[in-house]
Amino acid sequence: MIRAHGLTKRYGEFTAVDGISFEVPAGESFGLLGPNGAGKSTTMRMIGGVSQRTSGELRIMGLDPEVQGPLVRAHLGVVPQQDNLDEELRVRDNLIVYGRYFGLDRKYLRAKADQLLEFAQLSDKADARVDDLSGGMKRRLTIARSLVNEPRMLLLDEPTTGLDPQARHVLWDRLFRLKEQGVTLILTTHYMDEAEQLCDRLIVVDQGRIMAEGSPAELIRRYSTREVLEVRFGTDRNAAVVPRLAGIGERHEVLPDRILVYAHDGEAALEAITERGLHPITSLVRRSSLEDVFLNLTGRSLVE
Repeated sequence: MIRAHGLTKRYGEFTAVDGISFEVPAGESFGLLGPNGAGKSTTMRMIGGVSQRTSGELRIMGLDPEVQGPLVRAHLGVVPQQDNLDEELRVRDNLIVYGRYFGLDRKYLRAKADQLLEFAQLSDKADARVDDLSGGMKRRLTIARSLVNEPRMLLLDEPTTGLDPQARHVLWDRLFRLKEQGVTLILTTHYMDEAEQLCDRLIVVDQGRIMAEGSPAELIRRYSTREVLEVRFGTDRNAAVVPRLAGIGERHEVLPDRILVYAHDGEAALEAITERGLHPITSLVRRSSLEDVFLNLTGRSLVE
């Protein structure tokens, strides 16, 4: 569905996307992870054919989006980072009017709108004003709207940002159902648990370059340990304790409020710490996550 080779985008002297290469087969759920300014949204805009690449090759469904943009976009669904629903229209009319942009027949669209509202669990809101919808409902309506033209590929830019946990889980369920129907999903997200739930494979991007590529499980095995032990000795003592942890676990990371001990057996690491006469104020053993991989690859510094 997507083949990118040496894909580059520059704005003057600034390089937003720096020669990245990747492929996405049909039916896959593919993620782009990275801090703010990493080049994720720029890459999405080039895939959608609304931003021209500076250099490199890009093919979407075998087509060049710069040359055959309308044909590419006819088979794409787009869920932007911010909902851009028409608030002057009712819920059902948002779907019908959007479908007319694709030249679809009104009779077809009325039936299609009902199907999509049922899929998005919004049938009882069909005649409601968009202003009256909750944030989660608006997000589901935006996703429903993106499906009007029965796209082969769906681009989702941070689809659940700002939603509460219940709304996020409902959206995950809807997106998983689309994947089961064979729709290719391309998504960016800041939620690592979301990437683990939805992505078959992903790339971690930082400063416009690919830092790592693989399935969530592969990346965790490659860049982290099976478990992570979090211990707290007090903000003023954590750094002083670290030298006494030598040899326990694979590596250590000192944060302002705690120490992370990366180990294959977190409980054994905690036992080894207490055997050395160290008694943390709090301790927690958890499995390694994609967030550990992400922070290992891109750092913990805040990027504005």
